[in-house]
Amino acid sequence: MPVFDTTMIVVTIIFVLTYSLMLVFAQKRVFFALGGAIVLLVLGLTGFIPNMSLQYLFLEGINWNVLMMLFGTMGLVSLFIDTGMPALIADKILDRSPNYRFAIISLALFAGVVSAFIDNVATVLMIAPIVFDAAKKAKANPVNAIIAIAVASNLEGAATLVGDTTSILLGGYMGLNFADFFWFLGEPSLFFYNQIGLVLGAVVLLFVFRKEKQSIVIEEKTKVTDFVPSYLMLLLLLALIVASFLPIEFPLINGVICLAIMIIGLVYEIARSHNGAVAKKAIKEVDYQTLTILLSIFVIVAALSQSGIVDWIGQGIAKVSNSNLFIAYTIIVWVSVIISAFIDNIPYVAMMLGVVKILGITFAGDGATATEILRISTPLYFGLLCGATLGGNLTPIGASANVAAIGLLKKKNYSVSTGQFMKIGVPFTLIATFSAYVLVWLFFGLGL
Repeated sequence: MPVFDTTMIVVTIIFVLTYSLMLVFAQKRVFFALGGAIVLLVLGLTGFIPNMSLQYLFLEGINWNVLMMLFGTMGLVSLFIDTGMPALIADKILDRSPNYRFAIISLALFAGVVSAFIDNVATVLMIAPIVFDAAKKAKANPVNAIIAIAVASNLEGAATLVGDTTSILLGGYMGLNFADFFWFLGEPSLFFYNQIGLVLGAVVLLFVFRKEKQSIVIEEKTKVTDFVPSYLMLLLLLALIVASFLPIEFPLINGVICLAIMIIGLVYEIARSHNGAVAKKAIKEVDYQTLTILLSIFVIVAALSQSGIVDWIGQGIAKVSNSNLFIAYTIIVWVSVIISAFIDNIPYVAMMLGVVKILGITFAGDGATATEILRISTPLYFGLLCGATLGGNLTPIGASANVAAIGLLKKKNYSVSTGQFMKIGVPFTLIATFSAYVLVWLFFGLGL
């Protein structure tokens, strides 16, 4: 292992301080993230952090494809939600459910499916009003139902390339395309593992809502008058799939697709309404704080990498695991679950991607080809994503969707204790994570 020198000590102190302030002062975390990034950037430009030049940051350190994808999908999702199409689909689900129990489980499954393609928080905000209305008609307490929606949304974030920020990060780092989340290296990939986890999670929900058998009557369904944003959402998914099979070596292709289709949607809305109010609203609803935090994290992670800290952590895990790939895989999955239960998984995943890269190179050995390194690294990368994404469901603060769900309940004057949340979150997380843990190793780790 490399010696932990002065540069690594200084960078570690700044990283820990920045992260701690982001954690303690969550409402102001964008300023602390940006501040930490600026300090590390200055240290890099003065030569204190080796090889951290502006050229390195702009060409390698900052993943512009990820930022473009997030911006484009956020804007398009806002247009899609405003049409009422998701609410109409949810109404139809409620109308076909025999009672409140199956209505909530169906809505949770629907939230999971939607969240595989739309941001988790947006999914919760979109479906929560329908859940509140269903609970009111069934004369039931909506707390457990809202929690169920949140945990199902978080679970499916790892199912597709656009499902969550962490998925986009992984895709950008590994060079994955949309199709790779369905089939990779000749094996079924992350999408299918998440669906199995969602089904197993639904079994947990069947037990939680076993006594909720009230009937529900939908008197008036949501009306959709504009279908173009829905078609654009389908076009986005189709374009990402097609791009997956094209022999184009353009690293920004997915980001360009997302931005282009969002712009088409904005132009359409301006032409349709003649005042651009909906288009302006979509631009305003883009989560600029998350984008700024993510940009800052790229700079911070670049500093960690260039200072040698990422190498040090990767080689440390290899040493602790006694150079056993399965042990290293197990450590990454379950440590990720625990850490993500309490802290934001975006900066954690961003840092750990570099650690996994070092682990893959270490386990592959000297002289290994890029293909051999990828094959050995894949279970580690996939285990990291599954553990970090699903671990957020353990606690109310483990994921942004959980925080949003608790906030909605508080606005309705419903109190939610940590224990109440964890009665659903813990079994849901454990059963879904364990299934993914087994499946990832079965298809990508066994036999290595």
